Amino acid sequence: MHPGSGRRKGAATPKGRQVDPTALSEIQGLLADRSRQRDLLIEHLHLIQDRYGCLKAAHLAALAQEMRLALAEVYEVATFYAHFDVVLEDEPAPPPITIRVCDSLTCEVLGAQRLLKELQARSGAGIRVVRAPCMGRCDLAPTLEVGHHFIDQATTAAALSAAGAGETHAAKPKIESLEAYRAGGGYGLLAECRGGGRKAEDLIALMEKAGLRGLGGAGFPTGRKWRFVRQEAAPRLMAINADEGEPGTFKDRYYLELAPHRFLEGMLVGAWVVEAADVYIYLRDEYPGIRAMLEEEIARIVGAGIAGSTRIHLRRGAGAYICGEESAMLESIEGKRGLPRHKPPFPAQVGLFGRPTLIHNVETVYWIREIVERGPDWFQSQGRNGRKGLRSFSVSGRVKSPGVKLAPAGISAKELIEEFCGGMAEGHAFKGYLPGGASGGILPASMANLPLDFGTLEPHGCLIGSAAVVVLSDQDDMKAVALNLMRFFEDESCGQCTPCRVGTEKAVKLMSQPRWDEALLNELAAAMTDASICGLGQAACNPVKMVMKHFPEDLR
Repeated sequence: MHPGSGRRKGAATPKGRQVDPTALSEIQGLLADRSRQRDLLIEHLHLIQDRYGCLKAAHLAALAQEMRLALAEVYEVATFYAHFDVVLEDEPAPPPITIRVCDSLTCEVLGAQRLLKELQARSGAGIRVVRAPCMGRCDLAPTLEVGHHFIDQATTAAALSAAGAGETHAAKPKIESLEAYRAGGGYGLLAECRGGGRKAEDLIALMEKAGLRGLGGAGFPTGRKWRFVRQEAAPRLMAINADEGEPGTFKDRYYLELAPHRFLEGMLVGAWVVEAADVYIYLRDEYPGIRAMLEEEIARIVGAGIAGSTRIHLRRGAGAYICGEESAMLESIEGKRGLPRHKPPFPAQVGLFGRPTLIHNVETVYWIREIVERGPDWFQSQGRNGRKGLRSFSVSGRVKSPGVKLAPAGISAKELIEEFCGGMAEGHAFKGYLPGGASGGILPASMANLPLDFGTLEPHGCLIGSAAVVVLSDQDDMKAVALNLMRFFEDESCGQCTPCRVGTEKAVKLMSQPRWDEALLNELAAAMTDASICGLGQAACNPVKMVMKHFPEDLR
């Protein structure tokens, strides 16, 4: 038959999934007059998930058409993030209530697995019970989330009671109000900067003298970062990394709940220094109460004219630890999968939307006003064991008084436990500790006199990171501890590079055996450290190496 004869019947519709008119109408109504710009894809996916409890295939197709994106692009983003439930045509929607039980290290040692099993056995129809990674509430472990309602020091009865009563909404934290903050001199520094009372160069020099560093893990000097970004061509942007997903870390949550306006003022001062017209706050989705609070407080400072010409954008994460890595965070803010970028170029040169970008952690900007008012000498006067400054330690585990402890830089784990945490929990003997969260390694109690700070732990194969200290006792099996951490890294690997994607999976299999093949694990760790794109794969084996080195008795 000749191809142009016209006797062959053509397809009734184009190839691929067709847009359902009803679904399109629902999406158009949901988005209303919101912008359809590309970087709002994740925000729009959250709107759908919140409204319908899942992301139906028909809604994804309609969203793709509405935003003028390829369906494959929308689908790959939706399936990358853990908090989105993608439902295809032949699949049932998830139950109306989801209970997420945190099974990261501190919750695990305090009974999360028992809690998870009991809830799975006792929850009825209409309730889904799943495990979840760290929720940033390690000081209140074990913790779980019923919908968006957190239950700390959780019990099975409390969780089922909340689910039965429909208690699924997040509670907003009680904060220092805008009026109270301004009454205490708040936003005065920002007014001085904009009014000509201070010069950007003077603030940069002040931060350099104080020695303030990035407190999200990397520890890069703040003043130097400001200087690097300012020397790049305008327009420049700023991004705040509030995606503290490192197991054991909760200090950003603490400061946002304690005094959000001190954080916001420090952020706006930083934006003024580098002349950033737009600031993006990337907040992890596990902090819904803080998100609701920040939406209100940002609207208040904008309405009061405090924000000036600086535009503040609050962006919502969707459950991906990798987005704590700065370049992966930038990708997520742009509405994409959180895949780390190759460096160079660095974000200070080519960052968000291809522009020079100043990236800071929540705690770093929180300290700006304090350092300016008290002076750099005050900050430098803090510290122990030859170190300078203050550090906020997120302490959890087998101590009497867990929580955020503001302590001198260089304090030892032994001093931190005894002076700030009331000692070890009753009936527990100090055995070991994580000095810097899941990727920071594990050290034995015999090395608890090491100063905790940037540069002091690297010779011992560990990192201070975000200063998340998890204290372990003689009742904890270090082999099980390392396996818990590696399972976390396996789940959270973005999958972009083979050494991390395959390496974490192989490591879990090797570590699940009755006897570890230490030679093979060391070989695997070397390959992952040398060849992974970002810090997740490079540091994932730190706990494994430290257990083999310091706790051989737990491997027998």
